[in-house]
Parts: sequence; structure tokens; C-alpha cells
Amino acid sequence: MKKIAFVFVLLVSVVSGSAFAQEKNSKGADLLRKLEADFAKAVAERGHDAFVSYFAEDGVELEDGGGIKTKDDMRKEDAWPPDFSLTWAPVKVEMAASGDMGYTYGTYELKSKDKEGKIVTHYGKYASIWKKQKDRSWKVVLDMGNSSPNPKPQ
Repeated sequence: MKKIAFVFVLLVSVVSGSAFAQEKNSKGADLLRKLEADFAKAVAERGHDAFVSYFAEDGVELEDGGGIKTKDDMRKEDAWPPDFSLTWAPVKVEMAASGDMGYTYGTYELKSKDKEGKIVTHYGKYASIWKKQKDRSWKVVLDMGNSSPNPKPQ
């Protein structure tokens, strides 16, 4: 009888722990979704400066077809022109069990003017890794994107 009781308690503990971990991960995913939404909104309103402000001091951007840019490299770039826009939305959000790191990935749309002044739209996929900083804020430590064809048929 004691053996059955022990197994029952063990089983209840495992199920409870699993439910707790799922709830914690769900809350973490909600946090990352909110961070991404705040990040995208800030970039839509303030452009390049907002983009850079969401990176950790040691954060990097892996350029599509290019190199690796540090936050200092990004700070040295010119402001984006007024006709430049970058929007994105995550399709997957995951928080580490530790609750101090997570990732998002999804699709983006970038609009800018070409040499003739015509608006051109570029599409792509992105992935961002977020990390909780010592001051408890969340910052991007790695961001990358790669271009893709228009996801919607013309």
C-alpha cells in the first residue's frame, strides 16, 4: 500500500510540475510577444534610433548577405529616411525554462524608395534572441533576417 501511495504522490508531483512549467512558459511567451509588439511599434514611430535602442550593449545583427554588426556599428549608421518602414510579426515565440532568455521568429516587410523614387517592398523572415539584462530589462542579443519572395501571389 505504501508503494502505491508513493507512486501516486510521485505521479501527482510530475503532472503538477509539468503544468507549472507550461504555465510559466506560456507567461514567458506572452512577455516576448509584448516585447516584440513594443519593439515594432517603437521602430514604426522612431525608426533607426528605436531599432538600435532595443539591442543589448553586446547585441549583434547578422546582416542578410552581409557581415555581423555590433550595436556600436549600428549607432554609427545614418538615420532611416522618412519613406523607409520596417514592420514584422512573430509566428513563433518560445521562452527558456530558466525565464531569462527566449527567441522569436516570423516575417517582415521593408518598404523604401528606389532610385526613381518608386516605393519598393521587400519581404523576409527574421529571428531574434532576447535576453534578460542585469537591470531586469529585456534586450535583443542577436537579430537576423533574410529576404524572401512576396508571400502573397500578385
